[in-house]
Amino acid sequence: MLAITRWRGAASALSRCRAFHNSAVASVSVEGELREITPTSRVKRQVHHADVPFPNFLKTPKTCAVIGAPMVHGQSKDGTDEGPQMLRAAGLHKELKDLNWAVNDVGDLKFAPPKPDDPAMDEKERGAMRFGYAVGNGCKQVSELVHKHASEGEFVLTLGGDHSIGAGTVSGVLKARPNTGVVWVDAHADINTPTMSESGNIHGMPVAFLMKLIKPSKVPGWEWMDQTPTLHPQQLVYIGLRDVDEAERFILKELGITCYTMFHVDKYGIGGVMERTLEQLHGRPLHCSYDIDGVDPVHAPSTGTTVRGGLTFREAHYLVESISETGRLGSLDMVEVNPELGSKVENMQTVEMGLALIDSAMGSRIL
Repeated sequence: MLAITRWRGAASALSRCRAFHNSAVASVSVEGELREITPTSRVKRQVHHADVPFPNFLKTPKTCAVIGAPMVHGQSKDGTDEGPQMLRAAGLHKELKDLNWAVNDVGDLKFAPPKPDDPAMDEKERGAMRFGYAVGNGCKQVSELVHKHASEGEFVLTLGGDHSIGAGTVSGVLKARPNTGVVWVDAHADINTPTMSESGNIHGMPVAFLMKLIKPSKVPGWEWMDQTPTLHPQQLVYIGLRDVDEAERFILKELGITCYTMFHVDKYGIGGVMERTLEQLHGRPLHCSYDIDGVDPVHAPSTGTTVRGGLTFREAHYLVESISETGRLGSLDMVEVNPELGSKVENMQTVEMGLALIDSAMGSRIL
């Protein structure tokens, strides 16, 4: 009789759940429009705390330093400077707290805009590079602040801003933890030098600066990098590449840098790619520099340099979940979210994707 009563109770609960489910109405973006979708589709994002291993090089209670780096001058499109505030407004603080992180938000850095009389490299060496002095000084601010909070044992979450700030974040982390391994998630390699770059946009050059393929002392605004550790090829793994310039292809092969393009994601699966990545970087503290354009534009359309054929929704999440499962992830960048480039629905979709990836990196799991 007790078993029958419990079954009836469960059946009643199941009936209530079905009624709630059938009454739910959701919407989804299709070609920039809001359309109603069936109740059988779920679009709600959930944040669930899980017991994810915690790095022994970070202090307890676990604290996340949030740094806004609203850099826009590393590329040519307005809007990347709005990324940090959009991510905060979408619920960043609450969700970090739900994941048992103390939040130390230091606000947004203030970057001086480029001026016509800014110092510049010799024209022959400068190539097409734009706004080198302003972006270099901005990255110095990022590097100093990241180094400060990393040295204090805080997890450092940097919100971009364009990906030029990666030169600042990674250099700051390397100064605090020189042995750090870097997972660079991006559709692009970002390893152009000024003379190689076709666009002149510095968001396509941060890895070249970090690896000292450019001599910092020769670039006004970047002299400070002479005093930062060099990122070595064995410390770096790319994931998600699918739009690589010809000169970059040569550099990547010449230096023997590990690159998992979307071909490799297809070949090995994201699980196989992450196993190989984490095996190479085993034992190192880890930094993930995540450009939202690494994700397929179906899931993250509001970014400046979209390329079809990127990471799926679950591939994008599994990538950061597997890194955090190592118990060695100490810092993360989320960059190139640009709410000026899409419809209202597309912008919110991209911001939500960026925030959800942060949550996964910080310990949110399905169960």
